[in-house]
Amino acid sequence: MATPIGNLEDMSARASTVLAKVAVVAAEDTRHSGRLLQHLGIHKPLIALHDHNERDKANRILAELEAGRDVALISDAGTPLISDPGYILVREARAQGMRVSPIPGPCALIAGLSAAGLPTDRFLFAGFLPAKRSGRRAVLDELSLETSTLVFYESPHRILSAVSDIAEVLGPDRDVVLGRELTKTFETFYDGPVSVVLEQLEADPHGARGEFVVMVRGASPTPGGADSGALDLDRLIRLLMAELPVKKVARLAAELTGRPKNELYQRALALKES
Repeated sequence: MATPIGNLEDMSARASTVLAKVAVVAAEDTRHSGRLLQHLGIHKPLIALHDHNERDKANRILAELEAGRDVALISDAGTPLISDPGYILVREARAQGMRVSPIPGPCALIAGLSAAGLPTDRFLFAGFLPAKRSGRRAVLDELSLETSTLVFYESPHRILSAVSDIAEVLGPDRDVVLGRELTKTFETFYDGPVSVVLEQLEADPHGARGEFVVMVRGASPTPGGADSGALDLDRLIRLLMAELPVKKVARLAAELTGRPKNELYQRALALKES
């Protein structure tokens, strides 16, 4: 069941009705969810279900279901299983033939995309980027040729380093949109080339506060299709780098493929480092 990501008025009437009817609520943080239930005037037994205990608590919740008692699964904010706990429980419940019914509602990645102005016919949600710089850059490098809009979640204490890595790996001209504190009082969007957005964040005294949805325009399609283009492009860059400096490699590859020169320059640097 989806719960508000900030604004409590986003709680749907159906979700409130279901919460009032179930026997038990499985919640990521019982203190946080207890305040939500109190706001709604609902009093229910709570079971803590989070990343560190889900395997152990799943059996207890399944026992509740087997006994004929309905259970609502909620996370601290947004939709369960979307970078939140619940996967193990839902998988086991379905495997045992139990009914699992979604109660849709707020979801930060969908809320962000709906206001970003980036292509949404295809998007790839990759959850949280790795905390360490090397892992983060490796993931970004892997996704550098993905043509779908990329969506990540990011925490406030890593947002500046994450955006900096996006600029270095994907190129400073790649368009990004950051949604900060969505649906809350200080909701803010930053948009433009990633190098410009990085400057906006650094200039904003509140730029490293709150939770972020990071949305990145996908790479320009490779002529002939992305599937055949990814490997051919890397091979082309490597062949050119065997004879030429990286800047010339980027310029020639741009002329041959029609892709942005800055993007190819960053790709060449990544291949050279690897």
